[in-house]
Formats: sequence, C-alpha cells, structure tokens
Amino acid sequence: MPLFVDLHKSYSWICIKAQLKRQTFQHKGTDNAHTWVVRVSIRADQHTDRGTCLFRGFRKIEQRMWPPTTSFGAGWSTSSVHQSKNRSIIEREVVMSEKIKVGILGATGMVGQRFVTLLENHPWFELVTLAASAHSAGKTYEEAIGSRWKMETPMPEFVKHMVVKNVADVEDVVKDVDFVFSAVNMPKDEIRAIEEEYAKTETPVVSNNSAHRWTPDVPMVVPEINPEHYEVIEHQKKRLGTTRGFIAVKPNCSIQAYTPALAAWKEFEPHEVIVSTYQAISGAGKTFKDWPEMVGNIIPFISGEEAKSEKEPLKVFGHVDEAKGEIVPFDGPLRITSQCIRVPVLNGHTATVFINFGKNPTKDELIDRLVNYTSKAAELGLPHAPKHFIQYLTEDDRPQVLKDVDYEGGMGVSIGRLREDSIFDWKFVGLAHNTLRGAAGGALESAEMLKALGYITKK
Repeated sequence: MPLFVDLHKSYSWICIKAQLKRQTFQHKGTDNAHTWVVRVSIRADQHTDRGTCLFRGFRKIEQRMWPPTTSFGAGWSTSSVHQSKNRSIIEREVVMSEKIKVGILGATGMVGQRFVTLLENHPWFELVTLAASAHSAGKTYEEAIGSRWKMETPMPEFVKHMVVKNVADVEDVVKDVDFVFSAVNMPKDEIRAIEEEYAKTETPVVSNNSAHRWTPDVPMVVPEINPEHYEVIEHQKKRLGTTRGFIAVKPNCSIQAYTPALAAWKEFEPHEVIVSTYQAISGAGKTFKDWPEMVGNIIPFISGEEAKSEKEPLKVFGHVDEAKGEIVPFDGPLRITSQCIRVPVLNGHTATVFINFGKNPTKDELIDRLVNYTSKAAELGLPHAPKHFIQYLTEDDRPQVLKDVDYEGGMGVSIGRLREDSIFDWKFVGLAHNTLRGAAGGALESAEMLKALGYITKK
C-alpha cells in the first residue's frame, strides 16, 4: 500500500503532499526496503504572490527525508518534472536509492566499536556485516564483546544480535557488502595482504590502519586537505586488476592537531616545524579501567608515532604523479621533528608546535587563514564533515581537552595560544579528537567523500 504523508509548513502559503511507494524484495524471509519513490506536489497559496518560491518547498521535504544538501536535488534522482500552465504546481517523482551496505573488519576492537556507533542511523551507509578474529567468529556481537564495550554510549541494539564473521573468510564477508572499513589488529604484513585480498574481490577498503599508508598508489587523505589524491585510485586498480576494488587510508591520529594549521598556512611557506604531541590513552585502544597505571602517569615514548608524525604530513601535502601512477610526497623545504608522549587523558591529542615560515605573515593573517579555511568536504555537505573545520580560541588557557575536544562533534580542530617566539617565528597549541577526527570518524568522512566522488557505489 502506498503511504501518503502531508507535510504542512509553518508558513501558510505552501503545503507539500508526498506519496511514497516502497518497492521491496524478499531476502532470507525479511522485507527490505529497496527503493522509495517519492512524488511531491507543491501548490502556491492563491492569495499570495510567492509562486516563484516553490522550489524552497521541495528543499524542505528533502531535508526532512534525506540528509540536507548544498544544492537542489543533490542526492536525489529526478525522473519526471511537470508544471501546470494554469496553476503553480510542480510534481516530481524522485527515486531514493537503498543505502550502501558496509562491513567492519576488526569490529570488536576500540576503533571497530567507534565505527559501530558512528554508523548507527547513518544517512548514506547501512552496517550489515561485522567481522573479527576466529575467536569472536560465530558469536553474536554482544557475546563477542562481553564486558569489553569501551564507548561512552551503550551498544546499539541493532548490532547486538548480529553474528560476527571470521575476517579471514573473505568471500563470506564480502558477499553482502558494497565496501568495508578496516580496523583489524594484526602484524602489518598480514594487514597489507588481507586488505589487498578484500580489494581484489571488487570491494573497496577504507582503512584506519597504517599498513598501506606508504604504498605509493594508496591515497592517504584528510578530506578537508587533499581529496584530489583519490585520483591515484585509478592507477591502483590497474595494479590490482580490479574495476571497483581499491584501498584508501587515513593518516595517523597524531598529526590531526597540527597538520590542518599547516594546510591553512601553506601560502606562507612553513618550512621548519618542531612538534610535541600529548596523546590520549584511547589512541592505544585503552581506557583507564584497562590501563590503571596511566592514572597520574606520563610515558615519554609511543612506538612508531614520531616517524609517522614527521613523515605523514609530507605525503598529505604531496601530489599525484600521473606518469608514475603514484603519490609523490612533498619535496619542498618543509621539515618536521617531533616527540610523542602518552598522557593520562581518555580522548584528545594535544600538540605544541614551533614553526618558521618562508614568508612573514602577521598574526591577523594567520588567524584569518584558520577561521576562514574552506574545503571540498564542507562544500559537498558530507554528513560527518564539520561546518567549520578549524576554530581559533583567543583565551590564554585554550584549547582544553574537557572544553574543546568535542568541537564540531569531535570532527573539528581547535587552535590556540598563537604567539611570536624568541627563536622560531611563531608557536601555537592544537587539539583534535583522536578516535573521531583521528580514527573512525576520519575514515567515515573519507568514505563519504569517496561516495560523493563516485568511487564507492553499490555493487
């Protein structure tokens, strides 16, 4: 039976009637929504002269039934348009496609759990498959997690009774999904092998892992900074022998608190950077319950983090070499040296940064470039893209983890304490949420960008 919905607006001059028809198919005894057909009729009030504003009414229904978009009709497929010559009536038949189906590799770990919470009610993606080690395979997700649920919010009901698959059984995992997120915990050579195995089944892999970050034809992207690097995917697919399967990765959590500032200041030619990162314990997949010795403690070493913090920004700032079919890291004068320290904070990586520039910017110019930074991610209206990627805080005691780590839902970056230095040109403090912006959230936004650019589609 068609479902009729009347949406009466707060303004009197317009009323929208939408007729929704659901086309369904049977799969394992369940009735799954396959396509929604939406017919929208918009009529101007005869007593007003606002007939020219009818398209605003369509935007209203679009925003109530599908993620808000930045342009009329984005996210919709319009199959017919009719406008009466005698009446200000517009009828549109719109096809709203089924969500893209996604699986999580390494679903029981801390990053996997974060993916689960972020994908609940996602407007574009539907979580249908969970995979983990052989130890967890065959159990329901609730049984596999047991007492190890580490998120601040309860486990979503929709995943509790999903049966976990064995991540090594690639064909079984990919049969019901359009792409996968990878958060597996394995030795790097094993991660590289299994992610390529998944990609070769024509299943895109969006990875939170570091194993493929330095594979030359694998894009390592911050959607607000270097989405053009996704162009290298076409070269990667030739190497893999695929038509739609590929691997894309996000950079390390440690660079998220300062690399956005370097991107915003690119015109001033940053060339020498000293950074110290103060990294939360969730970056190690831990809580204070798991790691009580971190209470009141600092550990001045995090394995592998300093090399990542120094080198990964150079790949982010690099370019796609079409002749070589790979990403060439930035080979200009930018040099970064770092120290990475584990501190007793649950979420949020802080960075203190000293920087020299090739040019001589003023403080006002530096702040202006931060607060007015724009990106393709924001322009496209990706569901998890922050509206304002970078905020600048003027208070002397900001940014603070307790006050600022959740800026823009944990997807934004906070900068403060920008001031001249007696040895370097300038110094500042940055803060980013390490499991949202720096891990699962960043990977999810990357998948949204890949979907928006047409790299991730339904099989």
